[in-house]
Formats: sequence, C-alpha cells, structure tokens
Amino acid sequence: MQNNLVIVESPAKAKTIEKFLGNGYKVLSSYGHIRDLKEKSFSIDVKNHFAPIYEIPGDKAKLVSDLKKEADKADMVWLASDEDREGEAISWHLYEVLQLEPEKTKRIVFHEITKTAILNAIQHPRAINIDLVNAQQARRVLDRIVGFELSPVLWKKIKPSLSAGRVQSVAVRLVVEREREVQAFVSEASYKVTAVFSNAKGEEIRAELSRRFKTEEEARTFLESCAKAEFRIEDLTTKPVRKSPAPPFTTSTLQQEAARKLGYTVAQTMMLAQRLYESGLITYMRTDSVNLSELALHASRDEIVSRMGEKYVHNRHFTTKTKGAQEAHEAIRPTYMSNDSIEGTGQERRLYELIWKRTLASQMSDAEFEKTTAMISISGHEDKFIAVGEVLTFDGFLRVYKESYDDEVEQEGELRLPSALEVGQSLEYKEMLATQRFTQAPFRYTEASLVRRLEELGIGRPSTYAPTISTIQQRGYVEKGNREGTERPYKLLSLAGGKITESVKSELVGSEKAKLLPTDVGIVVNDFLKEYFPQIMDYNFTASVEKQFDEIAEGEKKWTDVMERFYEGFHPEVEKTLSSKSEHKVGERVLGIDPASGKPVSVKIGKYGPVAQIGTAEDEEKPRFAQLTKEYSLETITLEEALGLFQLPRALGELDGHPVSVGIGRFGPYVRCDKLFVSIPKTKNPHTLTLEEAEALIREKQDAETKRVIKVFKENPDLQILNGKYGPYIAYEKKNYKIPEHIEAADLSLDACFKVIELQKEKAETRKLRHTAKRK
Repeated sequence: MQNNLVIVESPAKAKTIEKFLGNGYKVLSSYGHIRDLKEKSFSIDVKNHFAPIYEIPGDKAKLVSDLKKEADKADMVWLASDEDREGEAISWHLYEVLQLEPEKTKRIVFHEITKTAILNAIQHPRAINIDLVNAQQARRVLDRIVGFELSPVLWKKIKPSLSAGRVQSVAVRLVVEREREVQAFVSEASYKVTAVFSNAKGEEIRAELSRRFKTEEEARTFLESCAKAEFRIEDLTTKPVRKSPAPPFTTSTLQQEAARKLGYTVAQTMMLAQRLYESGLITYMRTDSVNLSELALHASRDEIVSRMGEKYVHNRHFTTKTKGAQEAHEAIRPTYMSNDSIEGTGQERRLYELIWKRTLASQMSDAEFEKTTAMISISGHEDKFIAVGEVLTFDGFLRVYKESYDDEVEQEGELRLPSALEVGQSLEYKEMLATQRFTQAPFRYTEASLVRRLEELGIGRPSTYAPTISTIQQRGYVEKGNREGTERPYKLLSLAGGKITESVKSELVGSEKAKLLPTDVGIVVNDFLKEYFPQIMDYNFTASVEKQFDEIAEGEKKWTDVMERFYEGFHPEVEKTLSSKSEHKVGERVLGIDPASGKPVSVKIGKYGPVAQIGTAEDEEKPRFAQLTKEYSLETITLEEALGLFQLPRALGELDGHPVSVGIGRFGPYVRCDKLFVSIPKTKNPHTLTLEEAEALIREKQDAETKRVIKVFKENPDLQILNGKYGPYIAYEKKNYKIPEHIEAADLSLDACFKVIELQKEKAETRKLRHTAKRK
C-alpha cells in the first residue's frame, strides 16, 4: 500500500481530514508557517532584488525535523494548506525547507473540509502557484520595509517602542479623522411636527408634516394656524413593496453581522469561524465572494421546500461587487444545509446558526408588503401631512432572517392605517406636536463599521481585517471605549383643544458603547505620519498597493519591480525625516504660563504616555511632570486642567498608623497606605477624594486580599493557592497556573499542585505552537 503524507497548517484541520482518508494516509500539521522573516532584523536583501532572508524559528526546529523524517519515508507528499495566498506560501515554504522532490509532491486545495471535497481534491492535484506565493511575499516584504524603516523614525521623533504599519496606520487615520469630525460637529436645531388625527369612526391616524421648521417661532405660527384649520385626505395610494434578502456572508459581512447581532469582536468572530471551518462545518472563512456553488443552491432549495414549501424558494446567483475582490472562493456557508444546528460551545453554535440562516434566507422569496400612503391637506396651507401604513402580506425570507444595521433602528412590519379611509374624507386633529430635534454628529467607528469602511476603500483583504483591527488596539493607538453622553434639553410645543402649551424635556445625547477611540499617542503618530509620509497615509495609495498585489497574484506584474518602485520613493523620505530637526517635540502643545513659577506649561507624549510639563529642559531646575489622566486629551486640555494635575500627590491623613495619600501614576490615580496601592475608580475625583472614601477603598482591597489566599504550604512557602478573577489558581515562582474546574482547590496537596503545574505547562507549549501558526 502506498504511504501518503498529507500536511495541513492546523492540528484541528488535520484531525478532521484524517477522518475522511483511509489507510495509507497520515495527516500532520505544520502549525502555520514553518519559516518566516527573521524576527529582530530587517531580513531583506535590498541590493539582491529584495530577496527575503527566511529562518526557521527555534520553537519550530523539532517540528520541521519530524516533518522531514515523515516526508522522506512517504511515497507521496500532499500539501493541503488553505487555498489563498497565505496557504500557498505555507505549501511553498514546506516544499523548500523539507527539500521535497517534484515527482513525489502534489498540491491540493479545497474550500470546505468534507469527504467529497477532500477526495475530489486528491483526484485533481496541481502544482504550487508561484504567482500566489509571490503576492504573499510582496505583502510580507513591503510591510516589513514600512514597519522596520518607519519605527526608528517614531522612536526618535515621538517616543520609544512605537511601531508603524502600512494598513494599520491608515486604519488609525480613519479613526482619528472620525473623532475630529465628531469633536468639530455643531448641532443644528429644527422642529418636527407630528399629529394624531381621527376619522368619523374615531380611528386614529398618525402623520408627520412633510417639512421641518428652522425656528420655534415658525413652528408656533404653524400650530396656531392649524388650531381652526380643516384637514382632509387629499390623496390615497396603495402599492405593493418587495424586500429582497442580503447575499450570503463574506468575511467582512460576517464580521459586521456577528458584531451587531451577537456582540462578537472581529478577532473573536474569525477565531470561531476558523474552528467551524476546521471541524468541517462551514466553507472557508476568508473570502470576498458572495457566490454559492450549484450543490449549495440545490441543497438550500431542498431545505426550504421541506421546511416551508415551494412558494418560499427563489434561487439567486449573487455577484461580488467588492473593490479589488480576491480569489474566487465561495461565500461562507454551512457545508451541509440540512444541519440547522451543531454541537459545540455556545458561541460556536450561535455563529453557525447566523451563517445557516443567512445562507438559507439568500435563496428565499422576497418579503412582500402593502404600503399605503395618505396625503392630508391643511386648509390655507400648501404643506401636507403624510401618514404611511405598511402591512406584511408575505414574510418570505423574513421568516428566517433579518439583516441588522449599524447605529440605526430598523423598523419592519406592521404600521397599519385604518381600512375605511377615503379621498376627500374629513379628519379631526386630536393632538399636534412640534418637537425640537437636533442634527446628529457622525457615529464613531465600531470594529465592524471600520472593517466595512476599509473594504469600501479597497484597503486590506479578508485575511487582513481582523489582524489590522487587533493590532491598532494592541499598539495603543486606538482603544475601545464608551462615551457616557450628556443630557440635552429640548422644547415641545403641543396643540390640543385649540390651545398651545409649551414644555421642556431632556434627552441623552452622544452616548456610545464599544466604539473605537484614538489615543493621544495614536493622534500624534497619525499627524506626524500624515505630515512626513503622506504617501503611506494616502487611502488611494494603500488601495493601489492592494491592486498591485492582485496583479502579482495573476502573474501580470513582477513582485520585485513593485518593491523597487516603492522603495525608491520611500527610503529617501525616511532618511530625510530622520535627519531633520524641529524646534518642539512632535505633538507638543504649549498651554500658557504657570502663575506660581512663571514657567511655561506644556503637554506632550512622554516615555510612558501623555504628560503635562512645567518648565523646560534648559531651565536650571528640572522640569516637573504629571501624567495625563484618562479624561484629558492633548488636543483639548486647558491650562487650568493641566495645573490641576500637579496638585497630586496630596496627603489625606493617617490610617492604622500609616500615612494615606492620593497620587497619580502610569496607570492612573491611586490611594497609597504603607505598601498598599489601590486604584481610584473613574467615578471618583482624585483631587476631591476624602480620607473616609480612601479608607473604604483600602478596606475593600484588604478584604479582597484576605479572601484571595486559599491555601499555603509551610514546606514550600513560594507556592500558594489563590483565588483570582477567573477562579482558583496556583502561584509559583512568579507564574500562575489555572486549576481545572473539576478539581477542588482547597483539597490539593503540594504534590498534586506540582502535577497541575506540569499539566498546564504542557498545554501552554501546545498553545505556543498554535500561536506561531499562520494567523487565519
């Protein structure tokens, strides 16, 4: 029997594929890329046509050795990594490093992990597509050039440890510019007029005036004129309206809908989708295609007919309209449409159900509505009131699935008007309201809406959205946060019984949750890069680079030519910027003079983040520094607010014979008592905190510390069993080890503790191998 070795990039995928192949096949995992550019050096030979200098990481050496032994023993090696550019590159690296022979090596691809797909792939192997490999190498090399050359510029000009990325920097720019739009927005008021009418039968009709008034005076004048006006139905139209379903999921739309409907982050969605794919439950999760295979279309049709009947079927062929869509994969769909649910974690089940519903709905009939519009005339006025009724006459795809939208409330379904309405019919008004409304500021980005914007601009590809969103947050350029909003009064004029009454109500405005907010560091880095490297920050340039990667993948361009053209323009700008001198530190803003010392007060990015400074480096006395707290921004902080930061630390008194003080550190304001430090919550102001409030915070932490220790061992005082945020764990030699849920922590002996430590070390090693795998 022939000895076949199949190499995939993940253990989960290997396990699933092994089930479909019979004897004579061994399936192993490469845990992603087995080699990459050197981690801490440039690793690109610019003079030798940008040749990448690859290395096998230390933690992959044994794995590569094992794969080499197995490959040497095999009669045939099947390279079965994913079908996109990254997967192609993984296969190419395996081919090169394992020194595989062309005659005993085959490349196979599939977009779903099912027995049919795997066996079909084996029947139709192909060679490694070097154009796809080069497109991946081009992206990797270009991003390394940008990151490696720009980062030292940021270290010198702004602060150490900063880094820049080609797509990430543009994503940060989008977030910064949106924040500035929000801050600069000036709300304009107008008055919306609504009315409740009744017909002869006493049935109510709710309507809205066809225009809005700019001032209260105009609105009041209008209401006064309506007090004795006559109202009639001038026109009545009823027409059918159809609504079609959304296409099946692409990577981008899945990330957006999972965020809206399930509250998942972009990274979380991709992690769960990868698990579903590797378990053979859905098709490949990195795609910008909305196409469904004939097999999927037939399976969907059969499922709809069996569940709901023939009238619910409407097969559709969707076409991809995304700017610069990549390889022609299929949309994300279940591998078996007959499975409307799966076994797995709660999160996996919910994501699968979302994919199943969206796929099925895409092949279902339109939803049908009957829309009635009544135009109501006002005697003495050209303005009309408009009343709209919409009744669902056939649910169609809405029986299964309804799409969500960002930052808006969709109203679908029954908005009934009385059935006895006729043209010419007189109506009586019961109440008329003129409500002051305000224009809304632009919405800040969520992770999902930022992905949508990147896709619209043609920036990035399905494989880059999640890493981009994660990276800009990990680097501290953008953070996810809430805006609590403020109470805003608005006026309400009410006409009833011929009289106008006025009232003032309030509404919460500007309240936003889980939105992407630029940090001070992110804003300063963005402004610096825009000024000195406008090409890198240009949306069209970034999109055109993606287009060039596509052309390389199609064999239309040579990747080294693309690198050379880019480097010729980019590298001189880096050298020029590094050698330039500026009067002030990048991002520095002078606020005024400190009345007490007469020295200048400024804000800037310090070694540990944004700081306020009194004095300058040239002064005889050293400048004084104070860390900016979260509520302040470099762009908006005032002189008075900055001076207030220097009031800390301040002494509050004594507790248990130890002085109590309030200070501010790298991680925000805190209370100190002896060696105990307690963070001050955002709800309390460190400048006005009392000794009693500080004592309450200290006692709370002391109580928590007492409850924290579950068990200690006299024979080994370095080891403790502690209670943590996520349950009991073992603390030993400055490392923590989680105790499995089925084990009672308090009953553990010292020997048992060391067994748990060994178990967790083994798990950590496995995770480390997976983490170094290709980020898919």
